Amino acid sequence: MTKRDTILEMAERAISVRLDDEAQRALELLMRNGKSQSAAIRDALVDASKLRLYEQAAEDAARIASDPDDLRELAAIRAFFSAVDAEG
Repeated sequence: MTKRDTILEMAERAISVRLDDEAQRALELLMRNGKSQSAAIRDALVDASKLRLYEQAAEDAARIASDPDDLRELAAIRAFFSAVDAEG
């Protein structure tokens, strides 16, 4: 039997952006290793989105760590697994 995968590629989307002096300097810095403008901008967007996800996860963790209901639920889960471990 032949296994076939269908790959759907997303068409490239061109955008335009106006850079202020700070953004222009940042782009030039990102391009110093030989990256094209497009590659540098794509990488910066991906890096920024990953950073935002990590920040959001840290905010969520801090919120959960200080929420009394979540703390009670965590204590109940720990107690349950301790009892299961004790049973062998």
